[in-house]
Amino acid sequence: MLIASADAEFRRLLCAEAGGTAREAGGGAEALAALDHGVPAAVWLDRRLPDLEAAELAAMIRRLHPAIEVRLVEPRAAAPAARREAGAAPPPAGAGREPSPWVEPLPGMRGCGPAMQQLFHLARLVAPRETAVLITGESGTGKELVARGIHQLSRRGQQPCVVVNCAALPESLLEAELFGHARGAFTGAVQAQLGRIHAAHRGTLFLDEIGELPLAVQAKLLRFVQEGEVQRLGSPDVFRVDVRLLAATNADLERRVEEGRFRADLFYRLSVFPLELPPLRQRPEDVVELAQDLMDGLARRTGAGGKALSPRAAQCLAEYPWPGNVRQLQHALERAMILADGAREIQPEHLPAALHRFAAAEAAGAATRRPPRHADSEFANRTWGGIGTQAAWA
Repeated sequence: MLIASADAEFRRLLCAEAGGTAREAGGGAEALAALDHGVPAAVWLDRRLPDLEAAELAAMIRRLHPAIEVRLVEPRAAAPAARREAGAAPPPAGAGREPSPWVEPLPGMRGCGPAMQQLFHLARLVAPRETAVLITGESGTGKELVARGIHQLSRRGQQPCVVVNCAALPESLLEAELFGHARGAFTGAVQAQLGRIHAAHRGTLFLDEIGELPLAVQAKLLRFVQEGEVQRLGSPDVFRVDVRLLAATNADLERRVEEGRFRADLFYRLSVFPLELPPLRQRPEDVVELAQDLMDGLARRTGAGGKALSPRAAQCLAEYPWPGNVRQLQHALERAMILADGAREIQPEHLPAALHRFAAAEAAGAATRRPPRHADSEFANRTWGGIGTQAAWA
């Protein structure tokens, strides 16, 4: 048996119930890693795993190992009863949980918050394996950086990492670009050419925006994923290739599967190990450090002098929700560095107008919510509902 829970005491109790022969994992990622070293008869998953959704992990294990009995357990209900039976007093809240250690960010990335630390932990866990990884997240969150980081940390790190943007190529050329083509396979094919998959032999293939892949190409890609074989367009020859596959999308692939726009069998092959990148608005603790790194990088590339953020500018950046994520932040900083030519610090006036409009709207909203001061209560009561409210004075 394999037991996965962050609660060490609960793992111990269940292990004793199983006769002391169970293996233990502190989270979902560790449970997946344990399955690589032996398939147990049963897996018990804490419903409150610290890293992965227990229901999704259970479904993944059932797909990969149909013979395994997978059970979701509720530790807070089961553990106290087991302790009472053993005559032990319940431990204080948080017992059995150790603080998470610092995880080194992926190459070229930053993140000290819990969401990014968990992402780095999972990415480093899966990097040395050959497992397919599906990276999801909004546009501009850095999905390609994650893919390149996984490639660099893998045993294929010295081999090529070939990137294909599935949304950037027209459907008529996408198949030939991926799989290659023989001479005369279509109009303009004056010579034979190997595809991007073949170019990634012994390395990594990263398919960005895979949700935009046409259904006809999905069927051919499935054969490559399953068999490791590639057939060029217009040729009967079949090549065997050794390629690790990483994919990314900002689309909801599960919904597209339900709508018939994405093959279910291909989705399950790609999503063996899903990684979700949080949007920048959910990691405000990382914004200022990330902004300084981006400015330092811009200064090195352009040869311009380095600049720092003023405290007010840093506050503006940290409070803005960044709908365009890291990409929008990078463009805003590039513009600010141009406007701040000759200055040592980026000031709020160098930042885009969208940040000022957001700050003004937030200030107006806060003023509207603020109760009137006692000294002005009579004036506020007279003008409540009109323009001259206490909020306007604030």
